[in-house]
Amino acid sequence: MTVRGGTHDLWLRYWLAAAGIDPGRDVTTIVVPPPQMVANMRVGTMDASCVGEPRNARLVSMRLGYTACVTGELWPDHPEKCFAMRADWVQEHPRAAEALTAAVMEAQRWCDDPANTAEMCEVIGRRARLDVAPADILARMRGEIDYGDGRRVLRREITMKFRQDHASHPFRSHDPWLLTEDVRWGALPAELDTAKSVAEVNREEIWRVATARAGVPNAEVPKSTSRGRETFFDGEVFDPDDPRAWLGSQAIKRLATE
Repeated sequence: MTVRGGTHDLWLRYWLAAAGIDPGRDVTTIVVPPPQMVANMRVGTMDASCVGEPRNARLVSMRLGYTACVTGELWPDHPEKCFAMRADWVQEHPRAAEALTAAVMEAQRWCDDPANTAEMCEVIGRRARLDVAPADILARMRGEIDYGDGRRVLRREITMKFRQDHASHPFRSHDPWLLTEDVRWGALPAELDTAKSVAEVNREEIWRVATARAGVPNAEVPKSTSRGRETFFDGEVFDPDDPRAWLGSQAIKRLATE
């Protein structure tokens, strides 16, 4: 995976544990920078990986591996990357923080327009960025998934979204799952006060103010700070109001106090 305690680490560990595989005992997990994922698979120093596109598509196109599961299947419409700023900087420059957030929103709107998909793939595929052929990015951005094992499907509902379906909204109900899973695998202390951490870090109010600057219609702004309960690919349901219940229900875990 790409970083200990990060989202790719959590997706990988959750997927393994759901199949009864203890990621801390039954396999060895290592940190590998995304640009080195394909090379490590080629030389056989890794058996599997969880990483963002286009590395997965490249593994298939180069016939080095296959896709067992895309994360949109693991957790539909899950959060991934975040736009983060230091709290002291935000406090000193509140208007700038709002303007930067609004700029990100405008970029997200542009990226979500199908008319811009090909150009977006060309831009991020350049040498200064991902340094890959745009074709390795374009298909999956359009929802055309070649799993590499004979399955070829069109699954637009699980492709990457930037703003549509409230993809850019910092729902406070998402943070507890991410924090609880990091507690589950020992990346955060078992006694962590999840609610306190979310309240300190999630600055949803900045996002809401920035919507006006970005010209986001009120109808597209969620009324609630919570998306409610979330259902995962194995049927497990997470209640953001009771993260400890989720932690207690997981048979495989590695708490930091153990």
